Amino acid sequence: MDFLTLPERTSGKRTYGITSIIDFGTSMGELKHILSDYSHLIDIAKIGIGSAYVTPNLKQKIELYQQYDIKPYCGGTLFEKCYHQNKVVEYAAFLRDLGIEWVEVSNGTLDIPLGERLNMINQLKQDFYVISEVGSKDCKKEMNIDEWRREISLLLEAGCEYVITEGRDSGTSGIYEKTGQIKSCLIEELIKDLDPKKIIFEAPTPKHQMYFIKEIGANVNLGNVKLQDVLVLETQRCGLRSETFFLEERECELL
Repeated sequence: MDFLTLPERTSGKRTYGITSIIDFGTSMGELKHILSDYSHLIDIAKIGIGSAYVTPNLKQKIELYQQYDIKPYCGGTLFEKCYHQNKVVEYAAFLRDLGIEWVEVSNGTLDIPLGERLNMINQLKQDFYVISEVGSKDCKKEMNIDEWRREISLLLEAGCEYVITEGRDSGTSGIYEKTGQIKSCLIEELIKDLDPKKIIFEAPTPKHQMYFIKEIGANVNLGNVKLQDVLVLETQRCGLRSETFFLEERECELL
C-alpha cells in the first residue's frame, strides 16, 4: 500500500527522526506483543526514572529490545542516584554486564555543575554512547535561553550523541511551563542556532508531539513517548491526522 503523497520519513537505523519511548515497567509478555507489531517505529527505549534497578528480568528485557534493533538505556535518575552515592564506576560495570551501550548523564534532580557533567561524559564516552540532558525537573528552576543554548552546545562538543531537553513524563517542567504549555519562544530560539537533528525533545503527549512536528518537521526527534502512543505518533508524522494534515505541502526543516 503506497499510493498517497506523504512527508518523507527517515527509516531503518535512523540518526534523526527518532522516536524514543519510555518504559515504566511494561511486562515482558506485553512488550513482546507490542514490539512484534511496532518495533520498526521505535529507535530508543528508556527504562524510565530509576526503575531499571528494581526491574525483574531486566537483562531479558534489554536483550528483547536489542533483538529488534532498539537501543535501550537507563533513565538519568539512576545515573544521578549513583553519582550522589559515588557509585558511577559500579554503575558503568552494571551497564556493561547488561550489554547496554548507551548511558544518560543528567542533572534533572541534582544540581550537578556543568563542568562535572562534562568530565563524566569524557570518562563514559570511552565505553558508551552518551546522551545528556538539559533542564531541571523542578518547574520552579528557570534557565534563560542563552544558558540552554550554551549547555546544549558544550554537551554536544564534549561528545554526546544527542542532548535531551527536559520535559518529564508529565510535560510540566524544563521546556514546558508547569501548566503543560510549551515554551515556544525557547524552542524557536534553540532551533535557530543548534542542529535539531542532535536534540531529542521530550514530548510525552500527542498534543506536545504535534507542536514539534508542525514546528520542525516530520523527522523531529521526540522522547518520553509512551509505548501505546507510537502508532499515533507515526500517524501524525505522516500527516494522517487533522492537525498535521497538510504537512507534506510545507517545507519542513527536517527532511
